[in-house]
Amino acid sequence: MANTSTRTLRLLSLLQTHRYWPGTELAERLGVSVRTLRRDIDRLRELGYPVEAQRGVEGGYQLAAGAALPPLVIDDEEAVALAVGLQAAAQGAVEGIAESSVRVLAKVVQVMPPRLRRRIDALRAMTVPASWGSPTRADIDPDVLTAIALACRDSERLNFSYTAANGQRTDRHVEPHRLVCLGRRWYLVAYDLTRHDWRKFRVDRLTRPDGTGARFRPRDLPAADVAEFVRAGLDNAPRSYRVEVLVDAPAATARERIGRWSTVEEVDAEHCRVLMTTDSLDWPIMALGQLDADFRVLEPPELLDQLHNWGARFNRA
Repeated sequence: MANTSTRTLRLLSLLQTHRYWPGTELAERLGVSVRTLRRDIDRLRELGYPVEAQRGVEGGYQLAAGAALPPLVIDDEEAVALAVGLQAAAQGAVEGIAESSVRVLAKVVQVMPPRLRRRIDALRAMTVPASWGSPTRADIDPDVLTAIALACRDSERLNFSYTAANGQRTDRHVEPHRLVCLGRRWYLVAYDLTRHDWRKFRVDRLTRPDGTGARFRPRDLPAADVAEFVRAGLDNAPRSYRVEVLVDAPAATARERIGRWSTVEEVDAEHCRVLMTTDSLDWPIMALGQLDADFRVLEPPELLDQLHNWGARFNRA
């Protein structure tokens, strides 16, 4: 019976990873006959999983949408990704989502095996959320993220390879402090043992994190808040463009909607000047779009070109 139950779970996992499975291939994957596969499919249907069958020589099976959500089978990396996503949703400001995210996160973590719970606990304890816009999404390897979180939690020195913004690649030896989730990017705040100073590292530019096994006594961060430490470093980074825009809206309105990303100067009761420094012209366009007001670009001319590109793309859509 134990073997049958294990095989049923394996069958469910396979059906959830492919849209359609030929019957013979699915039976080979499970190491059973086609007749046994049919019995296992019937068992899943009895449990409430809507498995559709296509008959004939090329027949096969696929998992369809049902009237209710049945139990899901997920692998280790999917479980970590699910917990990280739920954690982010629980800290969000969308009404009605945070509370349900906390409930689901508690259920997921409760049934996790110890090896996964340790990874999730490390991420939860060593991550500092920071509300700030929505920069371009950067893909992160879950193994990299959890390896860093564990090193932060255990106060274990870390080696990794890092690619700077200019493309230069260096090997780093650090004392990791905290992970900071800023917008859609992750940053590691750590004390760099080679440069003898505190640094922030974008996790999507970091590869091959390797714990050395050497423990350290945590140092005092030269800032009251780790998220503000990351923000300050980004604010002081060199920028490529200075943006100046006249907006047909009161300064108070502009400050409320995009003040965190810009400097807003009052021109008169109904107009204001918005100033930004940025290394990407997409940022000002997204910010100005949130104003819901007409505006005139004073500089740079490249911003006008980018606006035309966006407008043409939206028109094609």
